[in-house]
Amino acid sequence: MSDPVYQRVRQNPKFQALVQKRGRLALVLSLIVLVSYYALMMAVAFAPDALRTPIGQGSAISIGFPIAAVIIVISWLLTGVYSYFANGEFEDLNNQIVAESER
Repeated sequence: MSDPVYQRVRQNPKFQALVQKRGRLALVLSLIVLVSYYALMMAVAFAPDALRTPIGQGSAISIGFPIAAVIIVISWLLTGVYSYFANGEFEDLNNQIVAESER
């Protein structure tokens, strides 16, 4: 693409909306993952006894294991959420921007 095309894309309100929506979604999803992960790390550091508690009486599995597994599953699900938006709304906006910039 030539410089005038880049200028038209950057000035397009749809491009600015795309950048803003994509950035906001990425920030929110990243914060959810980071906060949940670091909350677990803080619990490991400051309350290890709580995480050592068995799930049930006589169980060899501590409560920390399913908590960590849930964080991994949440990360996968949030990746799916981002992919859903990237392949839907963001892709549609991107196609509109490209079509308008080629005119």
